[in-house]
Amino acid sequence: MIPFENIKKAHERIKDVVYKTPFAYAPTLSQKVGNEIYLKKENLQITGAFKLRGAFNKIASIPKEKRKKGVIAASAGNHAQGVAFSANYFNVPAIIVMPEATPLTKVTGVKEYGGEVVLAGNNYDEAYEYAVKLAKEKGLEFIHPFADDDVIAGQGTIGIEMLEQVPDLDYIIVPIGGGGLISGIASAVKQINPHIKVIGVTAAGAPAMRLSFLSGSVQDSTFVKTIADGIAVRDTNPKMYKLVKEVVDDIVEVDDEEIANAILFLMERQKVVVEGAGAVGVAALLHHKIKFTAPKKVGVVLSGGNIDVTMINLIIEKGLLKSHRKMKLIITLVDKPGALQKLTEILAAEKANIVQIGYDRTDLNLAIGDANVTIALETRGLEHQEAIKRALHKSGYKFVVE
Repeated sequence: MIPFENIKKAHERIKDVVYKTPFAYAPTLSQKVGNEIYLKKENLQITGAFKLRGAFNKIASIPKEKRKKGVIAASAGNHAQGVAFSANYFNVPAIIVMPEATPLTKVTGVKEYGGEVVLAGNNYDEAYEYAVKLAKEKGLEFIHPFADDDVIAGQGTIGIEMLEQVPDLDYIIVPIGGGGLISGIASAVKQINPHIKVIGVTAAGAPAMRLSFLSGSVQDSTFVKTIADGIAVRDTNPKMYKLVKEVVDDIVEVDDEEIANAILFLMERQKVVVEGAGAVGVAALLHHKIKFTAPKKVGVVLSGGNIDVTMINLIIEKGLLKSHRKMKLIITLVDKPGALQKLTEILAAEKANIVQIGYDRTDLNLAIGDANVTIALETRGLEHQEAIKRALHKSGYKFVVE
């Protein structure tokens, strides 16, 4: 594991620049999952994610003469912003290679911190290959997002901060993409208290590190697909596999629907905005992926908050439908004056609020003289939705629930 002395040096190196984020008790989540839960809010970090720690420590460790030529990195976003911010701090140029599908908010963030963005590849691994090639061509120092001891030591400073604030933790739950964050945190906490269990969480759509951990050998994925773009790493780095195997106690996985539920829960109930990767630890708790023999004191790392606004909108929409606070219906009615008014009167009697409506008389599956109304309703739960459906049936309407 990374020597504790190196992590302490990193902590000293970054402490005047990097924000010591809150590690706060989460009462609502604790009550829901039956454990004492604390949230390490790296979503509130200067660049919106933990990656600043490792990037700053790495660039600070490079000799001045070497780093003034410039640095280069590959990233889906958070490492990119960390490198750009740190390079700007040391007044050195930075090129960031990002996958072509990177959310605009992360591209903009890099540019605002003074980094030059190059879009290349369909995922992180393809962007990484291009960045390594560019580094050799231009003679730039490559800042690896996770497979670098100085980067890992920087991430490990989170573990020191967590135990400074809550020294008697039983478990720490950490997202896993490439493995740098969990390796750094586990290296720190295991050398302070080896009894603490460190559990990793991967996205089901990016399973390489979990498959490697469970099988006992390096496993790669053919492709990745997840809303947790911050941990969407296709291949397992052999160095990181060995380190994760040494310091991590277990790895579980959550799917995109579970991640979306956790993002919505954190927004609604904890008043915290996180990205997909930042929510996987909470998703694992909410969906009982980790088995506790008795109530425990658990720290969860919210690794970042750089979520695209359009993604938030989609997650909220899906969350409202799943929790029965919104329903969408396609209702067939006779295409004549007053037909739509009669329908809305029934809905009004059931106290359903119409938030969106569409009218189509051209669908080829319709009988001549009929029309389809697509309607979205605000509702008060499952019982309310069942009452609405009964009222429509009673009035003779044919409909489907979208």
